[in-house]
Amino acid sequence: MLDKIKELTKDTALYGISTIVGRFLNFLLVPFYTNVFSTEQFGVQSYIFAFLAFANIVYIYGMDAAFMKYSTSENFDKKRVYSTAYLFTLVTTSLFSVILFFNYQWIASSLNFEDYSNIFLYVVAILFLDSSALIPFANLRLERKAKKFATIKILNILINVTLNFILILKYKFGIEAIFISNLAASLFSFIALAPDIIKNLTFSVEKSYLVKLLKFGIPYLPASMAAMMVQMIDVPIIRELTNESTLGIYRANYKLGIFMMLFVAMFNYAWQPFFLTNAKQENAKQIFAKVLSLFLITSSFIWVVLSLFIEDLASIEFLNGKTIIGQEFLVGIHIVPVILLAYIFHGLYINFTAGIYIEEKTNYLPAITGLGAIANIVSNFILVPKYGITGGALSTLFSYIIMSTGIYLVSQKFYKVKYDYSLVGKVFLIIAIVASLYYYFTSTNSIDLLTKVGLFFLYIVLLFLLRVIKTSEIKTTLNLILKR
Repeated sequence: MLDKIKELTKDTALYGISTIVGRFLNFLLVPFYTNVFSTEQFGVQSYIFAFLAFANIVYIYGMDAAFMKYSTSENFDKKRVYSTAYLFTLVTTSLFSVILFFNYQWIASSLNFEDYSNIFLYVVAILFLDSSALIPFANLRLERKAKKFATIKILNILINVTLNFILILKYKFGIEAIFISNLAASLFSFIALAPDIIKNLTFSVEKSYLVKLLKFGIPYLPASMAAMMVQMIDVPIIRELTNESTLGIYRANYKLGIFMMLFVAMFNYAWQPFFLTNAKQENAKQIFAKVLSLFLITSSFIWVVLSLFIEDLASIEFLNGKTIIGQEFLVGIHIVPVILLAYIFHGLYINFTAGIYIEEKTNYLPAITGLGAIANIVSNFILVPKYGITGGALSTLFSYIIMSTGIYLVSQKFYKVKYDYSLVGKVFLIIAIVASLYYYFTSTNSIDLLTKVGLFFLYIVLLFLLRVIKTSEIKTTLNLILKR
């Protein structure tokens, strides 16, 4: 079991390099944007990126997940699976792009963005290039070419970040620079992947393969759309119920959850190939249960550290009074712990997907994510008018709780795993204790750095006192690391 967990750890670290470094470089744009753009402008670009995110789901319609599924099957020829998936999506991607190109002004007008209509031309090009790169990137993951994957991803981000600084600071572009930079980075990735695309293509579409791919992948369209609603539906709702300025404050602070999001994302990159390739192991279920425990302990640590100290970090001043997050945006910092907790439940959701994939029960995904999306939409309309951006953050948390619970119940029905429920309960109890004390001290204006440090040490003490972490396990983990 330790060897298998060690394998997952290595893959998580490899993909984590590209994920952490790349997305952190991208995160550097948030302090930059919040110090050069108004809250309203930040809200506008957030809304357009939300549109791009939803459109990207339609462009790929689950074909990347279907490709990963059948490329690992013994009964399928990998090259023919690759060609079938890639060529078919290339045709549909081109069709979608042509439709959007001839209707971009109408789309901009419908969204009340007439002043930014030209940006939607860049959006169409970004969608085409990014969708054309998804299957090649998935193939790199399956082939465990983590170094190449990481290199392309990091260079993509570097190009994006560099062009943003040049176009905004030197050439005084507005938010249009954000999308020009993104387009250039997407073009680079497509060109970098071109040799692999050509190498793996047989330039033929296998009809029987295509039917299988579509049957497996199409359920991902409504499921992925619902999942995207969980992540992004608050954007149009908050804009509709408030304004672009409030939306800008909300999204800027939402992005401060990056470190938890990075941890969950890098785990996800390694988790799917890991459980697919190890599902037939005799002790697979025991391994999966142990992985969940380790994930939850680690994510709780990240939650406590960030929840206690994120305001201090975001308020650090540099360059004549500027802060990590622009002064205008700091009024929304209180939503960060809620967003971090939502990411933990998203990570649990990812953990529980193993049974769904292994038993090929993806037809349940639309219902599960649909419930999460409905909960997010309804709670946003109820909570945002009363609690503002806090209501938006709570809505995200509620939807992830519902999704993780739903997929757990379905997965256990078809692929029962005996998780360590005692440990899970203890971890959430510790989080609740620390959170309650933190918000009590905050409400009484008696919170300071010393109190926060004290709460952090209380968290550590509780981990050992409740035997969430045992000394023997620490020794085993250290031996595992030293033998790598």
